[in-house]
Amino acid sequence: MPDSTLLTAAQARHLLRHTGFGARVDEVATFASLTRGAAADRLLAFKPQGFKPGGVEPDIIHNKWISFMVRTKQPLQEKLVLFWHDHFATAFSKVQDARLMTKQNQLLRRNCKGNFRDLVKAINKDPAMMRFLDTTRNQKESPNENYARELLELFTLGPKDNAGNDNYAQADIVQIARAFTGWEFDAGKDAALATSLHDFTAAFPARGAKVIFASTGGFLPPGSGRSFTVGGEGANEIDEVIDIVLQHTDSDGKNTVARRIARRLIEYFAHPSPDLSFVDDVVGTGPSAFDATWDIAALLRRLFVHDAFYDTAEPLGPTSKRSVKWPVDYVVGTLRVLRMRLKGTQQFVDGGSYEPIMNQLANMGQVLFNPPSVFGWDWEMNWISSSTLLARYAFARDLTAARGGGAKGFHPEYFVDSALTDAAAIVDAVTHVLGITDELTSPERDTLVAYLTKDGTLTPDLTNYDYRDEKLRGLFALALQLPAYQLH
Repeated sequence: MPDSTLLTAAQARHLLRHTGFGARVDEVATFASLTRGAAADRLLAFKPQGFKPGGVEPDIIHNKWISFMVRTKQPLQEKLVLFWHDHFATAFSKVQDARLMTKQNQLLRRNCKGNFRDLVKAINKDPAMMRFLDTTRNQKESPNENYARELLELFTLGPKDNAGNDNYAQADIVQIARAFTGWEFDAGKDAALATSLHDFTAAFPARGAKVIFASTGGFLPPGSGRSFTVGGEGANEIDEVIDIVLQHTDSDGKNTVARRIARRLIEYFAHPSPDLSFVDDVVGTGPSAFDATWDIAALLRRLFVHDAFYDTAEPLGPTSKRSVKWPVDYVVGTLRVLRMRLKGTQQFVDGGSYEPIMNQLANMGQVLFNPPSVFGWDWEMNWISSSTLLARYAFARDLTAARGGGAKGFHPEYFVDSALTDAAAIVDAVTHVLGITDELTSPERDTLVAYLTKDGTLTPDLTNYDYRDEKLRGLFALALQLPAYQLH
């Protein structure tokens, strides 16, 4: 049974890479002695860790979150907060209030592995979201449909089911927008309903009762729709909408939202394009299924013990399903694996180029608290272009050039036995630290060996400071730029 299957070292590394930021050698050794179920339980056992970025400037809260990711002992929590930050994307560029962005980060932190239904209901009333998608401008006299549209398209259903059928119609967006009219947030950043701005049926009899999914067959029998209780409209509607949306089913009777959220989490933690049977297995069946409990942690546990999750743990091959590391994964993971810390309020590599980490990440295509749109960031190969790849290379060189900085600098001699004199053994030691020894092609490995020996004219000597300072640092820099290190 997958739950009781002992992890191999490759599987332990795979699990830690995908659920955290990198995988240190000692962590891999610890998890390689566990079963899949025990490993998943250990990862998911964290208590939501408080984090108060503070500050009113976007670069300050950005840098504090990066620093927190580097230091945290609960990397899965940060990975989940990052996932939900992308899923429920809001951006400082429109919200224009770092305190609201911070408040939302704390909301995601509290709910990251909890109940999905509760999370969506909380997001409905999150001030940053209310400002970003214009809920605060949604009033009975002039309904604004922005949030209602994204609630269905991005946050819950998606536009079509697995058979290509529409999950909702424009009429449903209109009805939900009406249900959300009148919501604002007060000076204390708490959501409140201004009843005078809300669309009560009694006040607008010509509009009639609010009915959702009457035309798209979201429920059985097809076309039945769901109505709010006449006379029961008001503050509860904003939550009742979510209860109704979460009952929506695909044309084959499976829950639409459960499948979509499971698929998104699989794509994030495992690999792109999972088949439908994998998705349905992760959703589960019966009273413990995701569409019955909406328990995110339980869904993740089914994912982390599933055979298909570990399909990609073995050495890279032509048919491997691998994911491109997000820029934050690449940066934070490397800092953690090499036991480095950033310095100063601008968070730079001490002893390197002193380029603020926010600038480096921006060059790679990702700035926290500022995803490019409500769609979040584009994943996978969209992370890689000629310019963003060069930015990754620049970071690798910056990091490995950090000769100053004391304990925060880079000390390559910490990771390799200085008694090694065989170039191939040194290459293996360095790539082992980075977890890519099995991923190298023969030409790549030969190139690294040739670099250490100057094509056979130089004998490696790690006890010699000059050799170590040039060649060992250079070897780490080259390894960090290899294709294998850009992938999960």
